[in-house]
Amino acid sequence: MEFLKLNWHWAALAVASGAWLLFDFVRSKGDKTLISPVEATMLINREDAVVVDVRDETEFVRGHIPNARHLPLSDLARRSGELDKFKNRPIILCCASGNRSAAALAQLKKAGFEKLHNLRGGLMDWEKAGQPVSRKKK
Repeated sequence: MEFLKLNWHWAALAVASGAWLLFDFVRSKGDKTLISPVEATMLINREDAVVVDVRDETEFVRGHIPNARHLPLSDLARRSGELDKFKNRPIILCCASGNRSAAALAQLKKAGFEKLHNLRGGLMDWEKAGQPVSRKKK
């Protein structure tokens, strides 16, 4: 007990970080397709994952993950065949916050894609993690 009195700030930090981890787990509902920006970077570097940005054109040109392919959610059903050549590679879907990319993931799963991942928090969390953003049009 004496230790906790003297180190209350460390104990509070431990409780807060544990609560954040629990909150994050509950938020994702144990969804194994959600990946963090760090996990996405590892997939890109180690397994040559393809990043597909499903935001609209104006959002995409303001900034996107380097080398991301742009395929707006509104065009996905019509243009999903463009991704067929990547069926054997991991595909990371991203949008601004993770909601549209979740819808895209569901559509691609129905189309037979298996190695699908959703960037948790979208480009917002990508930038918060200090990851690079490109403004080049591909």
